[in-house]
Amino acid sequence: MDTMAAIKQTFFQECEEQLTELEAGLLQLDDGNHDPEVVNAVFRAVHSVKGGAGAFNLTALVQFAHVFESAMDCLRTGKLTPTPEVLRIMLRAADVLGDFVRAARVDEDVPAERSAGIVMELKGLAEGPAAASSAAASAAAAEPVADLEFVPIMIDLASFDDLALDAPAASTGFRILFKPHPALYANGNEAVILIREVGRLGTMRVICDTDQAPTLDQMDPEGAYLSWIIELETDKDESDVRTIFDFAEWDCVLTIEPLTGAADVSDISASVEIQSTGDDIQPVEVAAIEVLPPALETPLPAAIEKGIAPGLDLHAESAGGAAGGKRDSAAAAPTIRVDLERVDRLINLVGELVINQAMLAVRVTEAGLARVSAVAVGLDELEQLTREIQDSVMAIRAQPVRSVFQRMPRLVRELAAQTGKSVRLVTEGEGTEVDKTVIERLSDPLTHMIRNAIDHGLEKPEVRRKNGKSEEGLVKLSALHRSGRIVIEVSDDGGGINRERVRQIAVDKGLIASDAKLGDDEIDNLIFLPGFSTAAVVSDISGRGVGMDVVKRSIQALGGRIAISSRPGLGSTFTMSLPLTLAVLDGMVVTVADQTLVIPLTAIVETLLPRSTTVHSYGEGTRLIGVRNGFIPLIDVGEMLQFRSGVDDPKTGIALLVETEGGARNALLVDAIQGQRQVVIKSLETNYGHVPGIAAATILGDGRVALILDVDAVVSASRADGTSQSSFALAG
Repeated sequence: MDTMAAIKQTFFQECEEQLTELEAGLLQLDDGNHDPEVVNAVFRAVHSVKGGAGAFNLTALVQFAHVFESAMDCLRTGKLTPTPEVLRIMLRAADVLGDFVRAARVDEDVPAERSAGIVMELKGLAEGPAAASSAAASAAAAEPVADLEFVPIMIDLASFDDLALDAPAASTGFRILFKPHPALYANGNEAVILIREVGRLGTMRVICDTDQAPTLDQMDPEGAYLSWIIELETDKDESDVRTIFDFAEWDCVLTIEPLTGAADVSDISASVEIQSTGDDIQPVEVAAIEVLPPALETPLPAAIEKGIAPGLDLHAESAGGAAGGKRDSAAAAPTIRVDLERVDRLINLVGELVINQAMLAVRVTEAGLARVSAVAVGLDELEQLTREIQDSVMAIRAQPVRSVFQRMPRLVRELAAQTGKSVRLVTEGEGTEVDKTVIERLSDPLTHMIRNAIDHGLEKPEVRRKNGKSEEGLVKLSALHRSGRIVIEVSDDGGGINRERVRQIAVDKGLIASDAKLGDDEIDNLIFLPGFSTAAVVSDISGRGVGMDVVKRSIQALGGRIAISSRPGLGSTFTMSLPLTLAVLDGMVVTVADQTLVIPLTAIVETLLPRSTTVHSYGEGTRLIGVRNGFIPLIDVGEMLQFRSGVDDPKTGIALLVETEGGARNALLVDAIQGQRQVVIKSLETNYGHVPGIAAATILGDGRVALILDVDAVVSASRADGTSQSSFALAG
C-alpha cells in the first residue's frame, strides 16, 4: 500500500470515530445537556471530517460537511436553539454525513435524493427559510462555498525600518501569540481564517513575523514559517477567544494574555496582504501593523525558543510554562493505530507461550530438576513474566462497552417515535472493559433485546397511566464486572411477561405438550425457542420473543449465558453473563473418572472434603452436603457427563463449592484436584462441535487436551433432571 493510500485509510478510520462522537454529542443535546463543551465537541467532529476530506479532494463530502458545519456554527454561537426539531434534523444530517464518508471510502456517489432534503433543512436552520428555498433549486448537493478555498498569503519581505506608528492606547482585551505548526495546515486549518475569526470579536492589530521564512529554493511547501502576535480589543472572555482555536490549539503555539497596557513601536516585522475569491473576504491591506515591544530585540522565532516572547516561557518555573504543562497534561494520551490482525496474532503467540511455559514446567519436574533451587527460581520467574505479558497483551484488546452503549440511545429514540411511546434510556457502567471480540458481537443481541423491551415490554402511555405508572417508560442498560465475567442487564418497568399467553402460544405452535407441567422460569425461557413469537401482527419491530433464539445462540457462541427475571406488572430483566476474554482463563485442573477437566476458578468459592456425617440423601438419587448449618445440592460431575454409569462414593472425592451467575450455590463432586493453572481457551465448536456441559477445551502442559466445564450448564441440567440421571444424555 502506498503512503497516500495508508494516510487515506487512517483518515476514514478517524472519520468513524468522529461520526460516533458526533452522534453521541447530538444525543446528549437531545437529552437536555446543553453544555458548551458538548456543542463544541459536535462542531469539532464535523469540522474534522470536512478538513480531512478537503485534503483528499473529496468534493461531495466537503460540500455537505460545510453545510452541516454552518448549521452547527449557528448552534455554537447561540443563533440557533437546540430544540427537539433542530436536533432531529441534525441527527438525520449525521446519518447522511456517514453515508458520504462510506461512499467516499469505496469511491462511490451518494444519491442526490438522499442528501437533497437534508441540505435544504440545514440551510434553513443556518440562513433561514429564504436560503432553504434557494437551496431547493440545486438540491442535488450543497453549493460550493468560497471560503473552502485555500487563502493565499503574500509576504512582502521589504524593510520598514523607517516607518513609525503611534503606540496603541491601553485597552481591554488580549495579546495573542499564534505560531502554527505544519500539522495545523495538514489537518485542514488555515491561519488567516483563524485570525479573521479573532478579528470579529473586536478591534484587532496584527504583527506577522517572517524571520523564519526561507528563500524560495529552500522552502518546504508543507512547512510553517509565519507567526503572529495579535492585540485584540474586545469585551469578550478568554474562553470566546480560545473557542476559535478549538480545532487547532494542539497544532500550534498559542498563548493568550490580558491586554493591560500600550506597547512601544520600534520596528515593523512584515506586511501581509490577504486575497481571496470569496465574497466574504475582500482584498485588504492590514491597516495597523503593530510591532514587538522594545524588550524583544531578539527576533520572534528566536524569542519563542528562548522563552522570552510575550506570554510564553518555556521554563518550568515560569507562569507560561505552567500553563503549557497544564495543557499537556490535559491532552489525550498518545496512541498508535495497529491492524487488529496483528494484535490477534500477538495474542495467539502469547497463548502458545503460556502452553509452552506449562510444558516446560512439566518436563523439568519429570527430569527431577524442580528441586534444584536455581531451576525452581527460574521457573517461577518465567511463570510470573508469562502472566504479566499475557495480562498486558489482553489489556491491548480490552475496550469499554461505551462504543456499543452509545448506539442504543438513537435506537431507543427512533423506536419510541415508531411505537408512540415515551421512553427514557438509562445506562450504567459504560466504562466497563471487555475484550474487543466480545464487544463487536454484542451489538446485535443488545439491539434485539432493546427493541423487544420497547415494543412489547413497555405498555402504551394510556395503559401505564391507568395502572398508576408514569407515562414515560424506563429501559435500563447496565454493565459490571462480576467474578471475572462481564454481566450486562437490559431491564424495563413494563408489564412483565404474560406467562399464560406465552404458555398457550407455545402449545398452539406445538413447542410443548398441552399437559406439560412448567414452572415460571421454564415458561419464561420458552421465548428462547426457535419460532416462538408473541407478536400478533408482523412488523419491522420485534415483539418479545422474536429473534430471542438468535440472541441466545449469539450469547452462547461467546461462551456466555442469558437469564430472565420477570414480575407481572413490574417489568422484566434480561441478564447476559459473558467472559471478559475469549483467549485465556484461570482454572482448577481436576480429575473425574480418569478424565482431566478444567473448572473456571472464578466459579469456585471453596473446596470441601465430604464426610459421612455431612452427606445426606434427599428423595430418589439426590444428595445434599451440609455446609455451615445449611444444605447444598451435591452433583456428581462424572455421572452428569456420562464418564461413568454409577454414582461415586462422595467420601472418596472432593467437593468444589461453586456459585452460578444467578447466585445459587452447588457442590461439584470430583475425584481429585491436580492444581491451579492458567489455560488457553480453544473453541470446541469451531474445531469439533457443541458438547453439552462443556464450554471449551484447552491444551495442558503435557500436551493432552482437557475440556473446560460449563458450570452453569451442569447445574441447570441437574436441576431440570431432578435425579441422578444425566439430561446431557438426551441432548447428545
